[in-house]
Amino acid sequence: MDRLLYIAMSGAKENMHGISVRANNLANTGTVGFKADFEQARAMQAFGAGLPTRVFSMTERPGQNFDSGALIITERELDVAIQGDGWFAVQDKDGNEAYTRAGNLQLSPTGMLLTASGRPVLGDDGPIQLPVPLAKMEIGQDGTVSARVQGAPANVLEDVGRIKLVKPPYAEIEKGSDGLFRRKDGQLAEPSAEVSLLHGAYEGSNVNAVGEMTSMISLQRQFELQVKMMKQAEQMDQQQNQLLRIIG
Repeated sequence: MDRLLYIAMSGAKENMHGISVRANNLANTGTVGFKADFEQARAMQAFGAGLPTRVFSMTERPGQNFDSGALIITERELDVAIQGDGWFAVQDKDGNEAYTRAGNLQLSPTGMLLTASGRPVLGDDGPIQLPVPLAKMEIGQDGTVSARVQGAPANVLEDVGRIKLVKPPYAEIEKGSDGLFRRKDGQLAEPSAEVSLLHGAYEGSNVNAVGEMTSMISLQRQFELQVKMMKQAEQMDQQQNQLLRIIG
């Protein structure tokens, strides 16, 4: 009975983990540039002093769905979407380089180019700083940021920096708890000339709400089955104890 109970318990635990992952995906259906997570677990043998007769479920690092999200057209000058594969380089809260697909950018009062969550957008020489007050700005297809300060001639746009656009292989990056991606080896990704931007639009979340709901229902039913197995193990244990008392 202990084997049945252990298997059911570890399976229920992973079902709950899967439900939390799917619930997080659903909560980020409207998050710009969000990449849906996959829950992952596999059966592992439990080795000990005796024979390896028990197995348990072990959580593995979850993967992500790297498909592109829906393209949202806004015509806003600070909105940019990556066409195809690629990432924006941004600075995380610790000052390190990380990567995102969220292209709904904004300007700080001091002229720093930021993501909607307040992360500085990185260029070739660090965070991109624009002169203020601005009369106009443009972001080119290659990530070049051009600006015209108030009072400057209407036909004058000066290049003030270029957004660092990278294209590391998916197998070499992982998502952090802050939703940003980083290289697994801790190294910085090299700028890529293959990445291009679409101005006046941003990429939405790639979460499929219907698919996530279906997966949650399936995981909840699996969890209920695991709980029933645990109750069955308890009943079998009680019946065994009653039989031993009768024999004794």
